[in-house]
Amino acid sequence: MFIINWLNQAIVFGAFIMLAAVGELITEKAGNLNLGTPGAMCVGAAAGIAGLDMYKISGGSNTILLVLIALGTAFFAAALMGLIYSFFTTTLRINQNVVGLVLTIFGAGMAKFISATMVHIPDSGNIRFDDAYAVFNAKIPWLSTKLGFVSKLLFDYGFMFYLTLIIIVAISLFLNKTRLGLNLKAVGENPGTADAAGINVIKYKYLASCIGSGLTGMAGIFCVMEFKSGSWSTMAISSIEAFGWLAVALVIFAMWKPLNLIWGSIVFGVFYYAYLYILKVSIDLTQMLPYIVTIIVLIVVSFRNKKENQGPASLGLSYFREDR
Repeated sequence: MFIINWLNQAIVFGAFIMLAAVGELITEKAGNLNLGTPGAMCVGAAAGIAGLDMYKISGGSNTILLVLIALGTAFFAAALMGLIYSFFTTTLRINQNVVGLVLTIFGAGMAKFISATMVHIPDSGNIRFDDAYAVFNAKIPWLSTKLGFVSKLLFDYGFMFYLTLIIIVAISLFLNKTRLGLNLKAVGENPGTADAAGINVIKYKYLASCIGSGLTGMAGIFCVMEFKSGSWSTMAISSIEAFGWLAVALVIFAMWKPLNLIWGSIVFGVFYYAYLYILKVSIDLTQMLPYIVTIIVLIVVSFRNKKENQGPASLGLSYFREDR
């Protein structure tokens, strides 16, 4: 039975990492290596909490609005981070790694600012959003309880888990089966050739960064409602930032393939909770395992040198049209 509980915890943990990772994957498919993902995740979480707090103070209690406000504010705040990233890297052509790292620092600081100025945190230093937590964690009636371990493994999750799966499948189909998706991949592989073919490289890079960052922001509020059980404090920002780096690692682990994020996130979750079940050692040590596995995957992929397992060819490189 402990294996079922372990897998259940791993899936719950992996769900919001998976959502953040698919946002980063979209960004990277356009050739943008956004190391500002942890910052966008922090800003999304703080903005979502601020939106919920304002709605709570106004006396609102509509279930649908709770979800829309939390996810909407998180998406748009994080998408703004993606817009800033695109302006610096695509328009001004500043080094992507530098901009991303700066935005991670900026995002963590901005999240603390939002939390301190826009969220009415009591003297205890912790504020709860039980109504929103109940909505985010509502289970599927009957299916979540009547099928034994099958219910525990497949149906014991809130709607965001299933929404994330739908998003990932949709993005996989978009990238591989639609003209726009193929154009996006072309921009990431060779922006000069894509530009010569009439594809608006700048537009694709901007949209990919903004939408990808927006999804990462949604993962931030998802983390608060799932991993933090609807509880918020300024201290939560540091752990959300760490999860953002885990999402970046998951993209590499999945070899830039959307569907691989699903099982990859479960593997990360299994390693993350290994200290509870088999490795009776330091929590910090076991929580390093996802990163170690990612490094091993990178080494193996490098030795095999298969094109389909590599990231986009122009990943991390600024595009100069004059060089075409």
